[in-house]
Amino acid sequence: MKIALTVNGEAVRAEVEPRLHLGDFLREHLSLTGTHLGCEHGVCGACTIRIDGALARACLVLAVQADGCRVETIEGLSDSGEIADLQKAFHERNALQCGYCTPGMLIAAQDLLLRESNPDRETIREHLSGNYCRCTGYHAIVDAIVTTANGRSG
Repeated sequence: MKIALTVNGEAVRAEVEPRLHLGDFLREHLSLTGTHLGCEHGVCGACTIRIDGALARACLVLAVQADGCRVETIEGLSDSGEIADLQKAFHERNALQCGYCTPGMLIAAQDLLLRESNPDRETIREHLSGNYCRCTGYHAIVDAIVTTANGRSG
């Protein structure tokens, strides 16, 4: 099937198999490997992206379902500078260990910070509950998000 979508601000046209997942399309066809495929059941959050501004699991969406949509991956958010402060805080707070969950975690964190300028630690933990991290215990991640929220609010 033919699809046309916008990925990280660039128009993309492709022919794909109807059963191809969006995560596989992004990684294999567009070489956007920051979208990690962990569980492939929508549980771990490693494949979190934005579709038309809303969080989505790339492993649960077929590429054909994204036809006509605006898709943003970690590469797009990073290259645009939208999450530069968040990335810096993750680095400074040691909120990334193996790094596997980090792209999805950053996208989810940015989503929260766009909704709430100064979320408390409980709200942050609740918002990130769909993103698994097996290395950090979340403390450093929450610290990084609080640091970013404080920095953005002046």
